[in-house]
Amino acid sequence: MRTDSLPTDEPSTAEITVLSPRRSYITVAVLCYVNLINYMDRYTIAGVLLSIQKFFDITDSTSGLLQTVFICSFIILAPIFGYLGDRYNRKFIMIGGLSVWVVMTLSSSFVTESYFWLLVLLRALVGTGEASYSTIAPTIIGDLFSGAKRTVMISAFYIFIPVGSGLGYIIGSSVANATGDWRWALRLNPILGSLGLLLLAVLCPNPPRGASDGHGGSTIEHTSYLEDVKYLLKNKSFVWSSLGVTAMAFLTGALAFWTPIFLSRAQVAQGIQPPCNTEPCDTSDSYIFGVVTVVTGILGVSLGSTISRKLRDRVPNADPLICAVGMLSSAPCFFAAIVLASTSIPATYVFIGIGETLLSLNWAVLADILLYVVVPTRRATAEALQIMVCHLLGDAGSPYLLGSISDALRTYQPDSHTWSFRSLEYSFLLCPFVGVLGGLFFLMTALYITKDRKNAELLTAGTIGTSCLCVPDRKPFHV
Repeated sequence: MRTDSLPTDEPSTAEITVLSPRRSYITVAVLCYVNLINYMDRYTIAGVLLSIQKFFDITDSTSGLLQTVFICSFIILAPIFGYLGDRYNRKFIMIGGLSVWVVMTLSSSFVTESYFWLLVLLRALVGTGEASYSTIAPTIIGDLFSGAKRTVMISAFYIFIPVGSGLGYIIGSSVANATGDWRWALRLNPILGSLGLLLLAVLCPNPPRGASDGHGGSTIEHTSYLEDVKYLLKNKSFVWSSLGVTAMAFLTGALAFWTPIFLSRAQVAQGIQPPCNTEPCDTSDSYIFGVVTVVTGILGVSLGSTISRKLRDRVPNADPLICAVGMLSSAPCFFAAIVLASTSIPATYVFIGIGETLLSLNWAVLADILLYVVVPTRRATAEALQIMVCHLLGDAGSPYLLGSISDALRTYQPDSHTWSFRSLEYSFLLCPFVGVLGGLFFLMTALYITKDRKNAELLTAGTIGTSCLCVPDRKPFHV
């Protein structure tokens, strides 16, 4: 008899039969809405960062801590939620995590100028909700749909990463300008999040694991966490794609956090606009960057998933190749944007738009790769480990690292507005090189993905045991 205190994930017969296609689509819609709110909240801080710097009188490196502590809590909690998500009721786990997110986000909007450390602490606790949701939600979609429909639904889910990020800048800057107080920008997201929490509780089911693969999760036994990790570490497609995602996280984390301030300082250096001496600061760059991010995100994710569907049957390793092309071709675009910022803001926006479109090709494709190279009962653990690695080595440190480099360079001419821009510009140049590295990781993924996908299909079908992997034309070997 089970003695676990958390509700288990064992589905009832009624749940399996009642889960109609209509309800599945409604579930995806709810998950997409909550994903939108999650990413809006994540980048609202970046949208009003100039005002926050003036309000608390903090440096670039200290500002970067707001994103770093949030990602660090993500790193710590993601493996825990991954473990729970593979074994217990995923709906209840998401509801609990998002409840914490709503409370912490709202609380952070009431911090006064003398308690910056409290804002840092609350931003760290906000990571609880996002760790629970981002780890588990894609696995639910994976259990509701299969094949081409799964690709479409995953694309719909992940298109809200760039859309939500862009809206975070837009709404954050708009609310701050309308109210004259940046803290009001943090109060809208909890209201919208509360609605998402209600929809999640009422409309989202907890489908049986592996249901979309035709087995209802019944042919695959749960294994220990150590066995799950060993399986994933021997899955080369998972390992190399996770390294590629890490490079992508480093790049997007740094660009998303610092680009509005970078563009603002570029215009100050060119004499286009005056420096911000009193709060609230001009957030028009955040608004424009947000619009660019929304448009390019929709275009890039849609284009990436369309190319994937058209090529996958003819080119077995098309998905990692799409990711490699996206990363490698976006790197020179971002390099050009950084270099041109000192002379032409319109040209900078053009190259940022092209680079973000190319980078957005990867969002849905990456999620689909994980779902078809990992068996259903280990997907939440795989999501959690990938989240942990990509944030630990990626966007947990990149905003703080770039801020620290900028602060170190700025000491040479601390009172110069031009040098304030140049110091951030030089630190930004690290990003394109990381993008090239990520492209190489995805090329490595392309070498192994066909074999690893076949292994996952055999395991899911019950052809071989969960403690064994079959490599075509070779003898089985144990994990």
